Amino acid sequence: MARFAGVMVVVLTLGAVSLASAQTTKPADLTAIELRAKQAFTRGEYATALPLLKTLVDAYRPDPDRIGPFKEQINVCEKALNSAKVQQAIQPADPEMSADKRKPHPAPKSGEIGSLTIKELGNFEYDPDKGGNIPADIKALSGAKLRINGFMIPMDQAENISQFALVPSLFACCYGQPPQIQHTIVVNCPKGKAVSYFPDEISVEGTLKVDEKKEDGFIVSIFEIECSSVKPVAR
Repeated sequence: MARFAGVMVVVLTLGAVSLASAQTTKPADLTAIELRAKQAFTRGEYATALPLLKTLVDAYRPDPDRIGPFKEQINVCEKALNSAKVQQAIQPADPEMSADKRKPHPAPKSGEIGSLTIKELGNFEYDPDKGGNIPADIKALSGAKLRINGFMIPMDQAENISQFALVPSLFACCYGQPPQIQHTIVVNCPKGKAVSYFPDEISVEGTLKVDEKKEDGFIVSIFEIECSSVKPVAR
C-alpha cells in the first residue's frame, strides 16, 4: 500500500508539472506580446510582427472571435514578406538627394496629373529632428494632382483601411528599417470609403499636401495625399 501511495504521489507531481508547463504564458505576458505585435504591425515591421501574431493565435485558439483579427494580420505579414523578397531583386537606383545634385521638380501645370515614384518626390535630404528644410520646388507641389507609385502599409487594421502609409519598398520596412520621413506618404481615403490590403505595388492618385505635421513635438509626416483612386500597378 505504501508503495502504491508513493506511485500516486509521483504521478500527481508529474501532472502538476505538466499543467504548469502548459500555463507558462500568463495573461500579462499575452498583453505584452499583443502590444509588441500591434506596434510592429503598425510600423510595417512584418518580420517582427509575424511570430508574435502566431503566438497570440495559438494562445487564444479556443476563442475564434479573438483570433480573427490576428489571422488577418498574419495574412498581411506573409504576403508583404513574400512581396518584399521579390522587390529586393528588382530595386532601381535611388535618385540624387544632395542639394547640389538633386533634380528640382518643375512647377505643376493646371489640370495636369503628375506621375512620380516616392523617391523621386522625396529627392532631397531632410532633417527629421529640426525640420524646416523642404526645398521650395517641393513646397510648390502642394495642391498638385499626382499619380504616385509605392507599397501599402496599413496604419492600424488589415481590412477596411481608410488611412495607410505609402512607402517606396516593403523590404526594409518588413525587417524593421523604416524609410526616411520624406520617403513616406500618408494616404487618406475619402470620408466613408476604404480599401483592402494589397501587398504588391500600387498606384495612388489624388491631391498632394506638403506640410510638416507634428505630434508631441515630433515631425511625423511631411507628405499627405487625399486620394481619389488606388489601383494595382500593371505588370
